[in-house]
Amino acid sequence: MTITQTIEIPADRRITVPREVPEGKANIIIQFPIQDANINKATLPGGSYRTVEEALEASAKKAVDPDRKPISRHFGKNKGIFGGDGVAYQRAIRDEWD
Repeated sequence: MTITQTIEIPADRRITVPREVPEGKANIIIQFPIQDANINKATLPGGSYRTVEEALEASAKKAVDPDRKPISRHFGKNKGIFGGDGVAYQRAIRDEWD
């Protein structure tokens, strides 16, 4: 059975179900009206994209940029942050769990 009802959402954003609805599992579909055209855009660290294809296209363009710096330039920069060997530090922390 499908019931469609338009309701007014109160200021506290709490919606109650009528007592006539029986207890138990129910499949509920809630649809919210979209008023802002930008709400469908995915905001990612590299920008906002409407589709996955747009995001992949932008990523491909960034990947071939000759001025792009590799992330490997950061490898090994903070050697002292964990007191030396990062793997040894991680193992020591995990040993504390037992």
